[in-house]
Amino acid sequence: MIRRVLTAVAVLVAGTTLGQKPAAPVAAPVVKDAGVPAAPPKPTAAVTFSEGLSTPESVLYDAETDTYLVSSINGSPLAKDNNGYISELSPDGKVVAAKLIEGGQKGVTLNAPKGLTISQGVLYVADLDTVRLFDRKSGVAKGEVKVAGATFVNDVFAAADGKIYVTDSGLKGGKDGFEPSGTDGVYVIEPGKKPKLKTLLKSKDLNRPNGILATADTIYVVSYGANELHALDLNGKKKGDVVKLPKGGLDGIVLVGDTFFISSWEGKSVSSGKAAGPFTEVFTGLESPADVGFDTKRNRLLVPHFMGTTVAAWDVK
Repeated sequence: MIRRVLTAVAVLVAGTTLGQKPAAPVAAPVVKDAGVPAAPPKPTAAVTFSEGLSTPESVLYDAETDTYLVSSINGSPLAKDNNGYISELSPDGKVVAAKLIEGGQKGVTLNAPKGLTISQGVLYVADLDTVRLFDRKSGVAKGEVKVAGATFVNDVFAAADGKIYVTDSGLKGGKDGFEPSGTDGVYVIEPGKKPKLKTLLKSKDLNRPNGILATADTIYVVSYGANELHALDLNGKKKGDVVKLPKGGLDGIVLVGDTFFISSWEGKSVSSGKAAGPFTEVFTGLESPADVGFDTKRNRLLVPHFMGTTVAAWDVK
């Protein structure tokens, strides 16, 4: 695997001191006795802020507007409380719209928003048992697609042909937090005046599917309940062997060229690798890294910290 030099460039995504610049990096100390430099410190985010976001789950880069969209659950990820919201932020850390879309306002229903994707001017938002549609620019509600039987619609991805791929992680509430509901599934929404939902695969073998993306011929899904990357054809049939990652609790997935970046709650990390593996942890020490995004203009990996209520951006060179 081509090694990438990863340098943290923290981005504050909300707050009153967004203009602050991170301190200059400190050179690694030299071990004189050994006659060689010590290993450089691991890259870390230089600035962390928590104002303005509340349980951020997903970050999406919108290349057309050159802004970041962030979904805030604002409470329990299982609650139908209609108080979730979507923020719009600029890459330099300024707040463009604190609540571009807000549950309970202007006829909007938004309970526990998670994955985000855009297709043909429409923003699609995963929300418990529903995929909600909004006008990307105005935030006006444009309808919804119910996912019958789903308990935890988690991620959405817009393919080049306009189809929207969807995961149900098969989770429900339990006395210890989450527990499996057995509804694990992958779906596709076919666009049109009346979007149609089609089931591609329902199987507990998906181990609570979370992040999803699709190429011209393959759907890739990562498992929240395992350390697995699954490949399916466009009809939902399994392709090849399941690829193992260093750690489980997988959440977000992005593809940069032919390299995947996948976040792991268990590893508190983001790993990178090719479709067939192997994968290596390249960002570590990340608390609850959720549905990652990628800024294609600046080559930045965007990491929402679900429990930490922050978003950080990292340069990928």
